[in-house]
Amino acid sequence: MAITINKTQSFSEISLNGIGKKFRSQWIFKNINTVFSKGDRIAVSGPNGSGKSTLLQLIAGYITPSEGTMQWKSESAAIASDQLFRHLTMAAPYLELIEEFTLEENINFFLQHKKFREQLNTSQFIERIELNAASSKPVKYFSSGMKQRMKLGMAILAQTDVLFLDEPLSNLDKQGYDWYRNLIQTIPSETIVFVGSNMVKDEAFFCTRELHIQDFK
Repeated sequence: MAITINKTQSFSEISLNGIGKKFRSQWIFKNINTVFSKGDRIAVSGPNGSGKSTLLQLIAGYITPSEGTMQWKSESAAIASDQLFRHLTMAAPYLELIEEFTLEENINFFLQHKKFREQLNTSQFIERIELNAASSKPVKYFSSGMKQRMKLGMAILAQTDVLFLDEPLSNLDKQGYDWYRNLIQTIPSETIVFVGSNMVKDEAFFCTRELHIQDFK
């Protein structure tokens, strides 16, 4: 059984050993063997429906593998699966915001569980995602692009060891794309970043490794 470690201990790596996932009798991917170390930027690429999101959710600990083992490690111990949430943030189309809360209320709730880098407070964060005029507006009235800015901002600006971005340009216009590129530059060099994308040149332009999901069918 993995040992729970204190968040102050230094995060080290994620290892996948013979990882595979199937739904019923159909394999989505199998036999993935690799290690992700601090500072890695990984594009998980493949066509729609190929299993990119499934792999990201598996690495994040949201779902379990059908075969193989995965381990998150600090420099001195393994990290228990029920503690992974302390080390990661994720932005994805399928993750929901609290629709009845205003933007400010959503951010204040988020800050009960995570901290922002640069010691950003709620108002400073809202300025960084360029939604000042909507701070007191319920999120259910936001456009899809505004919601995506919220998700990306919370994930990227959080103080975390591992960042997952699944289809990060979803619902963003040209101005939003430029904002995303600038925000990416603020990610600390030691953070592991995964980007699930079928538009690698646009969404994962900063990645230095590429994991082709089709190679593991």
